[in-house]
Amino acid sequence: MFRWLSPAIRALIVKELLSILRDPKSRMLLIGPPIAQLLIFSFAATLDLNHADIAIYNRDSGAWSRDWIERVSAASFVHQLYPVHSEAAMRDLIARKKVMAGLEIAETASRDVAAGRTASVQVILDGRSANANQILLAYLSNINANLNAQLYAGTVSIDDLAPVRNWFNPNLIYQWFVVPGIGGILVTFITLLLTALSIARERELGTFDQLLVSPCTPGEIIVAKMVPALLVGMVLGIVMSVIAMLLFRVPFTGSFGWLVFSMFLYVLSVNGIGLMLSAVCNTQQQAILGTFTLVVPSVLMSGFATPVENMPAFLQWLSQGIPLKYYLLILQGSFLKDLPWYVIWANDWPLMIIATVTLTAAVWFVRGRLQ
Repeated sequence: MFRWLSPAIRALIVKELLSILRDPKSRMLLIGPPIAQLLIFSFAATLDLNHADIAIYNRDSGAWSRDWIERVSAASFVHQLYPVHSEAAMRDLIARKKVMAGLEIAETASRDVAAGRTASVQVILDGRSANANQILLAYLSNINANLNAQLYAGTVSIDDLAPVRNWFNPNLIYQWFVVPGIGGILVTFITLLLTALSIARERELGTFDQLLVSPCTPGEIIVAKMVPALLVGMVLGIVMSVIAMLLFRVPFTGSFGWLVFSMFLYVLSVNGIGLMLSAVCNTQQQAILGTFTLVVPSVLMSGFATPVENMPAFLQWLSQGIPLKYYLLILQGSFLKDLPWYVIWANDWPLMIIATVTLTAAVWFVRGRLQ
C-alpha cells in the first residue's frame, strides 16, 4: 500500500537530497538569494510616494491660494515645488520629466472661496507614469479635503468630509500587502526551478535511462523527485512567513495550521507543474527557459499587481489554472484578514485538483519514456 516507503524509493529520495544539498554553494543559493530578494523587493516594490516634484502655476494672489500652496509644500510626499509663470513652462517641465505633475490655480480662486463658491485648481498629470500619478492625485485630494474641512467646519461634519475607512490595513502600510505576496512568488520560483531541473538534469547527465530500468515504477520516480523540492519549498515558505512577521512586523491574524496545510498543497501543485515541465525537457537549459516562461505570466495573472477581475474574460478563465492565484489569496488573507476556514478551503481544493492533474501527467510522461 505504501510503496513509497520501500527501500528503493527511500534511496532515490536520499539521492535527490544529496544532489541538491551536498554542495555548500547550492545550499546557500537555496536560502540566501530568496531571503535577500525578499528584503530588496519589499522596499523596491513600494506603493508609497515620498519624493514628488510638482510645478505650481499660481494665477491667484489671494490668501486661499497661498494657504493651499503652503499645505502642498509641507506635505511629506512632496520633495520640491517649482513655481512657474506660464502654462507653457509647466508643460515643459512635465514633458522633460522634471516634475510629476503641475498645478494651475485659477485667478479667481480666493475670491470664489470667499464668496462661498467652488475654487478651480487644475491638476495636470504625466500619463507616462499613470500609477504613481494616481497616488499623487489621491494625496492632493486629501490635502484639499482637509482644507475644506477647516473652511466649512461650521456647516459640514467630519463624517461628510472623510467617509473613507481602511479595513485590515488602517494606515495603508504597503509592506503589509507586498511582503507576503513576494514571499509566495519567491517560493514559486525556487520550487518550480528545482523540480524542472530534476529530470532534465538526469537526461543531460545520461543517468535517466538507468532510473527507467531500475526496479522503481514511474510513480516512485516522480515521488522521489518531488519530496526534496517539497521539503525545500515548505521550509522556504515558513521562513518567508516568519521574516514577514518578525522583521517587517506584518500582523498575522489567521490560523498558522491552515496556512501550513495550504502551503503544502500549493508547493505540491507547483511541484507537479515543474515535474511535468521537466519530463518533456531534454536539457537543463530548456527547463530553465520553460521555468521563466511559466513564472512570468503566472505572477502577472495571479492578482498580485492587478485584480484578476480587471482582466479580459479569457485571461480570467486562464488564471483559474494558476496555483499562485489561490495561494496569494490564502497567504494575504491569513496575514491581514483572519480568513475563516471555509474561505481557505474554497481556495485549497483547486490546488488539490491542480496537483493531482499535473503529477498524474508527469507520471504519464515518464511512463511514455519506457515505451
